[in-house]
Amino acid sequence: MRSRHFTIGLLCMAAALFTSCKKGYLDIVPDNVPTIDYAFANRVEAEKYLFTCYAYLPKEGHPDKNPGFSGGDEAWTYWPMIEDYFYLDPYNIARGYQNSANPNMNYWDGYDGKSLWQGIRACNIFLENVRKVIDLQPYERDRWIAEVKFLKAYFHWYLFRMYGPIPIVDKNLPITASPDEVRVFRQPVDSVVNYITSLLDESAAGENTGLPLSITSSTTELGRVTKVAALAIKARVLVTAASPLFNGNSDFTGMKNKNGQVLFNPQYDASKWTKAREACKKAIDLANAAGVRLYHFSPSIFQVDHATQIEMNIRNAVCEKWNSELIWGLTSDGDPTYWLQTYACPQLDPNAINLSLKAKLAPPLKIAEMFYTQHGVPIEEDKTWDYANRYKLRNVTAKDTGMQEGYSTVGLHFEREPRFYADMAFDGSKWFMKNKNYNIQSKLEQYSGKKQTRLYSITGYYTKKIVSWNLNFTTSSLQTESYPWPVMRLSDLYLLYAEALNETGGSTEALTYLNQIRERAGLQSVETSWSTYSSNPTKYASVSGLRDIIRQERSIEMAFEGSRFWDLRRWKTAPQVLNSPIYGWDILQSTYEDYNRKVFLYNMQFIAPRDYFWPIREDNLQINPNLQQNPGW
Repeated sequence: MRSRHFTIGLLCMAAALFTSCKKGYLDIVPDNVPTIDYAFANRVEAEKYLFTCYAYLPKEGHPDKNPGFSGGDEAWTYWPMIEDYFYLDPYNIARGYQNSANPNMNYWDGYDGKSLWQGIRACNIFLENVRKVIDLQPYERDRWIAEVKFLKAYFHWYLFRMYGPIPIVDKNLPITASPDEVRVFRQPVDSVVNYITSLLDESAAGENTGLPLSITSSTTELGRVTKVAALAIKARVLVTAASPLFNGNSDFTGMKNKNGQVLFNPQYDASKWTKAREACKKAIDLANAAGVRLYHFSPSIFQVDHATQIEMNIRNAVCEKWNSELIWGLTSDGDPTYWLQTYACPQLDPNAINLSLKAKLAPPLKIAEMFYTQHGVPIEEDKTWDYANRYKLRNVTAKDTGMQEGYSTVGLHFEREPRFYADMAFDGSKWFMKNKNYNIQSKLEQYSGKKQTRLYSITGYYTKKIVSWNLNFTTSSLQTESYPWPVMRLSDLYLLYAEALNETGGSTEALTYLNQIRERAGLQSVETSWSTYSSNPTKYASVSGLRDIIRQERSIEMAFEGSRFWDLRRWKTAPQVLNSPIYGWDILQSTYEDYNRKVFLYNMQFIAPRDYFWPIREDNLQINPNLQQNPGW
């Protein structure tokens, strides 16, 4: 029986078709032809193969399978860990332990049981054989082909983002392929981008054929790809390709194949931003036609005050299942965000301590400082906000948002924007859930704080944003509502468009998209906020100033969604941002004064240009001497 959200049991059955494929690097020669013939004997078997192609998607909503959660500086975790993890790979990357002998999070060869090259191979097999299925209706065949072209493009994109220039595997090699044919070369950045976007165009083509505009069969097809998803991912690819890492970057000028082919074009090309802008606009227009809208919270059970309404606008744009803003959500294994939520959520109730709530996904102090003041400008720019005394204690009064009256906490936590209180929690803050409003008390030995060698926040902060308000618990049970992980939502697309507009002379229009996101988050427009409160009131009027605003707006709006890890790289700001120390509060203390002291936790190191890309495992370079290693590895 099919599951409700496309987590179909047939995935595991069909995956068994490929358990014998273990030749190693780019195993693209099909050695299981009899099995393949059986797989396309009829519609039922072919559908299993389609779902197998989907099964290769990385589980991006899992905290140990997406480097964006713990591989950078957005969340930190106590160390060493002896339990409460699936893989240590992302934490090793954050601590500078990446290596070329046995790379962490090695999706090239296989990580979490997934080699993306094997996924591409499965897609090619499907595309080469699906027309043999005798009982498949043409309209359904065309849709399946479009879905698999999308997946093939997405797997190439995922590898490209990790490794930079990669081989293009458009077709599987025949069984008779010579050793020289198997030893493929990496392709130039621009060629890879053109190939991925061409596949996405093919996937999204057609008015009433191929991919649907939206999913209509909610009981069986949620999580499958739509035309809007294809165009939105294309927009993301092109914005990345236009960004400084890939556009006008001289750091990789000497990166060539052994046949002399140059892999990075060091010349800046303004037309890349134009292509990105056009792709974003096309995706936004189609999203509007499909009814995709910025999410606004509408409680059906009870009424909430204005501050809570705004908070839930922000939280449920991510956590409400299949909400109006979602463009493409992953539903891996039917429980795509269970572990993410349990990693993030602290103990909320002193009378119901539940050991499944781990609280380990801890934002550092720098992330708390990233959010705006209540006036919608950076804390260091707000003329009315006491930046100099942000680490001094203040007493919480009834008028203070998101905190417990009578508590003491640092000035950093006062008069902040709604996204700060929606996204993060800390000692003295409140945590709104459907069943009640909880208080966070996390000094030493308090119920939300450190009491043992695990299940606590090393920084004193908690990632509230990614925990569904429907999570329920007792001492002995835990029920979570595992929402689909939002690979792409509309505000993300708006921010990509604003970025492309600003780089192509469209700053005024860029502001309209930023301001829609800010309005949903309870903030005034960029123009009003900067003109009235900022020490740099005309910052938004220049391309460079608005670029900085867009980047900070993106970092805030997309916080804890795995975006920052990649954004810092494509913007080429990673060396400046990631070579700064990780700080938190003194969680081993029990008094207000002692707890609220800034303490050093770790000195991250980002070595440029080496750390912009993953290393290719050394074994692969020996097997295929035509492969060139990434610089620095």
